[in-house]
Amino acid sequence: EDDVSLPVKIQGAGIEPFELQVSRFWQVQELSRLVLSREEVSPRTCLSLTLGGATLHPLAELGVIEGLKPGTTIKLIEEPYSLRAVQSHLAQVQKLLRAGGVLDSLREGHSPSCLNTVLQGPTTEATPAGHNGRSSRRPASDARVEPPADPPEYVLPGSRERPLLWLQPSSPHTEAPPCLLDLSLSRWNPPPGNRKLQGDLLYLSVCTLEGRRCDITSCPKGFYLNQSTVEQFDSRPASPSLLCHCLADLLSQLSPGFKKGLAALRSRPQRLPLEMMATPYRTLSWLAPPCPHRPLHDPCGCRLGLDGHTPAQTPDWNEELQAARDLPQSSREERLLRAQALLQVNSGFVWAAAQAAQAVIDGCVAPINASEDPHLHAFMWGGVFLSRGGETGRVAGGLHTLPTAVVDYRGVRLAAQGLAPGSLEEDGGTRLLYGLSVPPQEGTPRRRLLELLAQAAKGLGLQKHSVLSPRGHAVPLFSSTLTRGLLGADGRFYITDLSRSLPPDANFHPGAREEGWPLGYSSLGLPRLFPHHLCRLRPELVSAFIQHKSSQFKRCMKERVKGKSEGEEECTVNGEQGGVETVRAVCKELGSVSDIIFEIRFNPDIYSPGVQFPQSESGAVRVQERLLREAAVFLVTKQIPAFVADCLQRRVAPLDGSSLTWVLHQRGINIRYLGKVVRAVHQSQHSERLTHITRLLYSEMVVRSARRILNSFLQGVEMSSLSAAVCHFLCCLLGLQSSPAPVAEEPKRRSRRRGRGVTGGVVSDSMGWSMLSGAELWCLISLDARETYDLEDDLGSSIDHLVEQYKIQKLSVLRELCLKTGIQLQLREYSLDSRHKPPITPDDILNIFPVIKHLTMTTADASQVLRSAEANMQKGQLLEAYEQLKEAVFLFTRVCDDLHPEACACLSLLARVAHILGHSAEARSVQIKAVLISERVLGFDHPNTIQQYAVLAVYVCAGGESALARRLLYRARLLLLVVHGEEHPYTATLDSSIGLLLQGELSLQFLRSALRLNTKFCGNEDLQTALSHHLLAQALCTVGEYRSAVTHEREALAVYQEQLGDDHQRTRVSSDFLRAITQQAVRVERSLRQGGDPVDIMPPQ
Repeated sequence: EDDVSLPVKIQGAGIEPFELQVSRFWQVQELSRLVLSREEVSPRTCLSLTLGGATLHPLAELGVIEGLKPGTTIKLIEEPYSLRAVQSHLAQVQKLLRAGGVLDSLREGHSPSCLNTVLQGPTTEATPAGHNGRSSRRPASDARVEPPADPPEYVLPGSRERPLLWLQPSSPHTEAPPCLLDLSLSRWNPPPGNRKLQGDLLYLSVCTLEGRRCDITSCPKGFYLNQSTVEQFDSRPASPSLLCHCLADLLSQLSPGFKKGLAALRSRPQRLPLEMMATPYRTLSWLAPPCPHRPLHDPCGCRLGLDGHTPAQTPDWNEELQAARDLPQSSREERLLRAQALLQVNSGFVWAAAQAAQAVIDGCVAPINASEDPHLHAFMWGGVFLSRGGETGRVAGGLHTLPTAVVDYRGVRLAAQGLAPGSLEEDGGTRLLYGLSVPPQEGTPRRRLLELLAQAAKGLGLQKHSVLSPRGHAVPLFSSTLTRGLLGADGRFYITDLSRSLPPDANFHPGAREEGWPLGYSSLGLPRLFPHHLCRLRPELVSAFIQHKSSQFKRCMKERVKGKSEGEEECTVNGEQGGVETVRAVCKELGSVSDIIFEIRFNPDIYSPGVQFPQSESGAVRVQERLLREAAVFLVTKQIPAFVADCLQRRVAPLDGSSLTWVLHQRGINIRYLGKVVRAVHQSQHSERLTHITRLLYSEMVVRSARRILNSFLQGVEMSSLSAAVCHFLCCLLGLQSSPAPVAEEPKRRSRRRGRGVTGGVVSDSMGWSMLSGAELWCLISLDARETYDLEDDLGSSIDHLVEQYKIQKLSVLRELCLKTGIQLQLREYSLDSRHKPPITPDDILNIFPVIKHLTMTTADASQVLRSAEANMQKGQLLEAYEQLKEAVFLFTRVCDDLHPEACACLSLLARVAHILGHSAEARSVQIKAVLISERVLGFDHPNTIQQYAVLAVYVCAGGESALARRLLYRARLLLLVVHGEEHPYTATLDSSIGLLLQGELSLQFLRSALRLNTKFCGNEDLQTALSHHLLAQALCTVGEYRSAVTHEREALAVYQEQLGDDHQRTRVSSDFLRAITQQAVRVERSLRQGGDPVDIMPPQ
């Protein structure tokens, strides 16, 4: 780090000098942005950096600047303003006065970071007078008291309390104090010609907190007070003449209230940099506290005229993305700059897509093809092209794909894309070179495109095939019939319509033949029809299946060669005579596309409706159908049982729907197989140890079915009834049995009180959605689950059946549905078990945000170093892994400022290695960053965040901060209770940790809970259960219950002897401890018989 960074001193422009650590790889413009963002400098702008009297070029790299050494002083010089510079300065002033905080992030739907509040401890948390710390009610005053040593009641084992208010504890960061009443453009704008020639750029009107109205002139030298009034224009400087380069300095001299408010802004507790940085993508927070409405981003932007000077040309997202992709990548530095540019462009496009989708669904954008059917309407907004449906794609070689995102908002799914150059031009700016409908043509562009498609098809495992065109001639294709290849007006080759690029899933295609399936396969209910016909195999499944077939090839070759000859010469592919013939025979038998080398490829057009193949392709089609059947059978008979086995061995332990989906997808299992996974779990010999998986599977099916119904439910709802309709749907889902009419009638009663009549359309709309009952909704959910997931079990008549049968939490279901639909609820306590009073009201629906699916731009160099470090960790080479992890962290910081899931994993691994190597302070600080990043990038209650909190507790406990470790573990357990519930294997880990940090009966309570859970999920003969017995025995000794301690230690010793043997260290430790506590128990018993005091006898260590 010393080789790439150096300290410098910044001074000048009327600020207090300060030191700054900079990187030699930074450009001057990056240093300038960092300096301008500092509290000492903000809101000053239009400053240049100089060294030795020479102005530094913005694009110059700091490492190559002559004279830049550690400790060098860089001076800030005030530069003259232009009109654009004035507008930029005003934006900075507004940003400072607004002083965004935690509540601002929540208003925008971002997940907050709560770690800083937890680290501050109870002395900084508002606690009401007389509050004993054991209740879940939110603090209501600013009184501060010392908390008791006992944990809160809601984290105790067996507690049914799930307090939501403590999920987002009160932050010490207060809201921004007022500084001005108004700041806007003066009515005397624009400056007249004579004043413009004298340097007037802009006129501002200010109303101070004291009620004084002032007119201010902006000129190249800065800002000064003029003599204009509301009735009369006079741009001459007022007396006394005050000229300041920064507007905030001038306002501080004009208004004592502004000066006081600005000082209060700057004296507020500073948030950590990772808390304030903007995340590349929005991470939805499904809960947010009620807060007064404040303007977003630029409160006075319109009144300051800042919007009127934005560029008239909308961004060309495709050109920006392709330009970033075309950046050089021959060196690591170039690859890092390219990855940074790709992330910035993709992030900007995703944000624009979300705003465009909101504008379209809210009715703010007119369709560009208004004469066509509504479901065919397309829209343009902010350079984003939107239509119904969606696809995503990646660039391959010299081929290019358009920037794409899929946006779900208010029940409507839109595909957002950039436009190919020339696609909207009437003179045909693009040329269609590839596709089923393209007539035969020759030319250099087409040949080049076909070469690129052949390369891409090989990497994707797609087979070259021919299909019959509408004209009846054979067309050779490297992809599906829907894919088109274009030559854009920019000279790049684009491929579009990639939704059918992956192989079809034969289990869900009506064209799959009944013959050719394994015997008895139909008893599984497969193949069967699916509600839609886009069922494709996941790329993870394709990779696993190809690896499976490769293993088959090697095994068959070994058997064939062994049967022919005892020698091993013929086992090679390049062997003579029999060896070559054997390879050809095995390749043909296993479905290889080549008889020289073993290679599995798939035809994506098999089973596609309306696609016909030439007669010459009949043999290849039969082979492809057989391969697809084998892949489908492989998924059901190999991958799903492997997932169940991983869950039994606790190699995976998902906590919620997102983690369950990720684990299934990693094994190539589509979500439509949830019913088959449930069946495999039920058929397992140890299904009682998989109740947490069963709970997640049923919850995920219910939530996804409810989301589909909600999407249809919202289609006919007017905006004025949206909150009430969503509230009503949630109440019905949670099992409300009373009449829903009061919820529906509330908006109408309010409208009548306000004197506004309700139109016939609104009444009809209200009556439409308000007629849905809880029983009807649950019937629809049950029907959808049977049709979509082939669920055989009955879901009962309401969600209460799942609560009783599988211990599903209503709160967990509500959280999952909100995250999947973008609903944000008010942070308060909800009584979800109420059967007559609606648990949710329309006022509890704070907002609905777009839910976006998009590509994630990876950092190849950082990821490669991270993988190498993980490999070294597995080999036990910790020092090498330590250095590689630090390098990977540096690379992630260069590209994404650590705000990336992989950066979070890298930091967590670095903290772990540092802890093992004895660097306790480093492990603590690095793990704090990992927790902050997880909260902001993944979510404050994401399963990874829960685990990161628990790991941080280990490191702070190692440093002697046991009180802080307990608070971190309490928070981790609270999050786990809300996300899943108590019945989960990871709860045993948390309870064991908490039990070791507590004493007395509370310690026993948590350790007994851990033993119960480990016995349930791991079995009596598992080492984890034995460890729980051992820990509980130690705790029992501390309270003098030696007889019970002996019983538990005997259980632990029996497992260690069975699993590890008598010579293992754990077995010897357990045996010695059992012998010691047995002797102690005998002494205690003897002392009691003799009338002694057993308290005087010290327990064994």
